[in-house]
Parts: sequence; C-alpha cells; structure tokens
Amino acid sequence: MPGFASPRLRIPRLIAIAAMGLLLCACGSLRYYAQAAHGQGKLIVHRRAVSKLLRDPATDPQLAARLRQAQQARRFASQRLALPDNRSYTGYVALDRPYVVWNVFAAPRYSVQAVPQCFPIAGCVAYRGWFSQAAAKKHAARLLARGDDVWIGGVPAYSTLGWFADPILSSMLRWDDDELDGTIFHELAHQLLYVKGDTAFNESFANFVQTEGLREWRQSRGLPPPDQRARAVDEGFTRLVLDLRTRLARLYASGADAAAMEAGKQREIAAFRLRYAQWREREWPDDHRYDAWVAQPINNARLLPFGLYERWMPAFAALFDQAGAQWPAFYASVRALAREPKAQREQALQALGDARQVEAAAGP
Repeated sequence: MPGFASPRLRIPRLIAIAAMGLLLCACGSLRYYAQAAHGQGKLIVHRRAVSKLLRDPATDPQLAARLRQAQQARRFASQRLALPDNRSYTGYVALDRPYVVWNVFAAPRYSVQAVPQCFPIAGCVAYRGWFSQAAAKKHAARLLARGDDVWIGGVPAYSTLGWFADPILSSMLRWDDDELDGTIFHELAHQLLYVKGDTAFNESFANFVQTEGLREWRQSRGLPPPDQRARAVDEGFTRLVLDLRTRLARLYASGADAAAMEAGKQREIAAFRLRYAQWREREWPDDHRYDAWVAQPINNARLLPFGLYERWMPAFAALFDQAGAQWPAFYASVRALAREPKAQREQALQALGDARQVEAAAGP
C-alpha cells in the first residue's frame, strides 16, 4: 500500500504483508513455508539496533543522518500520532539485494479480479510474497502456464503487522525522507488496526494516517506541506489506470468469445496509452515519471495494486474532522467501523466520502 512528496515513481506502492499467518500457513507448500521462515529469520539475525549504529564511529555519516531522522519520526509517531510504541523501526538491516521481497500478482486472462492468496491472520490479499526473485519467477511461471496474467513487483518494505519488530531496511533508504518517514507512519497504522480480508479499508486507513501524519511531522519542523504537484500527478495517473480497469471489466462481462475479448483487451490497452500521452502532454508536459511504466507490457495483473490506497481516503478524512483532528478519538471511530460487517462498513464509508466530496465542492 501508496500524499507523498517523493518524486520517484511510487505507484504501485508495494509493501509485503507477512504476518504470522503467512509464516505458519498450513495451506501453503512446505517450500513456501521454508522460504518465508528462512527470509524472516535472516532479517532477525542481521538486524542491528539503530541506537548502537548511531554510537558506532564506523557508521557511514550519510547512513547515520538518515537513521537519526527516521528515529525522530518514529518517536513523533508514538508521541504525537498515538501510534504503537514498540521496537518496530528501531533496528536496521543492510540487505544484499535491491528488494526485500518480490510480490507475485495474478488475475485470470479475462478478469480484473485478483487470484486471491489467503492466510489465517492477514486474510486474503492479491499477491504472494517471495524472499527470492528466482523463486518468485518460478511461481509466476506456474501461474502463466495455467493461463493467468501475472506481474512481479519488487518490494522495498516488509511488514509483519507487529508480530516481529520490523526493521528499517537498506532498500527503504532509496526513498527520500518524506517517503521513508511516511512509510513508518503507514506501517505502524497497520499494527494499530488491521481488518482481515479488507485490503481497501486497511490501506486507505494507513494511507490517511501517513498523509496527515506526514503533514503534521513536517509542520512540527517548520517545513511546508508536502509537494502537492507530485500528489496531483500520481492521482491523475491512478485515475487513468482505474478507468482502463473499468473498461476491461465491462469488456470481460460482455459475454463475447475469447478471440473477441483478446482483441478488445489489446485495443483498450492501446487506447489507454494514447489517453496517457494526451493527458501528460496537456497537464504535465515536463513530467515523464510514468512513461516507462506505460511503455512496458500491460496486463490485468499489473493493474491490481492501483486504487487500493485511495478508495476510502475521503471517508477517513471526514472521520478525522469529526474527531476534532484528535488521533485517539479518530482511532476509536475507525475501530467502531472495523467491527461492522463489511457491507455495512462500506456503506458507511461511502456515505462519509460522498458527504466529504459535496462539502469540498461547495467550498468555504
């Protein structure tokens, strides 16, 4: 799950959710269990306390500066955002690879719904994570062989939802300070509240905490709000991708035969590329951050991560306002929603979001 101020390409924003359920999943193969346990074990073994690294004169000064600010953000998260005060993100692991995990997404060839991966604690998610890129590719090959669309995404950050003390990873340090600090807020929000099997709720909630928390964190240091231009570009591109997904869903539900659906699928993807080029030239002619994404092969699986982080953001913003911008009261309201059956929860979120948008359209 990904307002960020980072100029880097951040959609789809991928975090691997492991949880104890993934590590002990009885429904998975022994090979999958073994790689998950081994990967988590290596993170624990190689984790070093940030406090010790900061006292060590051999620590690279640039690394020390990044870690020092991350620890300040970590304290702010607990003291000002009322997020869990535990050992998560007080350790550091230097990886020997660019990503900690590779997520494999799959969707049927003529569907925009994910092939779900279900675990006892985390519930059903749209991917399966592998600590080895080679293993992820083998898993993807098996899914391709049965006819699914597949996409593999490298993951810089990894969460166990509080089952272990999640560390800061060297892969996360490729981000700028806002993205790194905001991700800490985001993942601690998951530790505070996580609804099994409701990805859109979980990610929208954590993304709101990240967005508002980052605004408050910057304000506490006398910095302006995060760059709204970058957010506007990200949101505009997400709308284009979601429009493509809607068009494909309509095509797949049409009852056409496989040949017609395949031809229609390729036409829709080609039309999306044209709409993207026109949109970028009209709105952001000097911004090319998504050109490479659009130029690469596009299939149903590659569209899956989009929209999960934003769907209920207006609703959570409305709840925050109703709570008087007080974090404990806000979390109490979110917990009350989380206890509702999913259908009632989504109905309430939709009503909150609709009211928020009407209010925004009316202006001051």
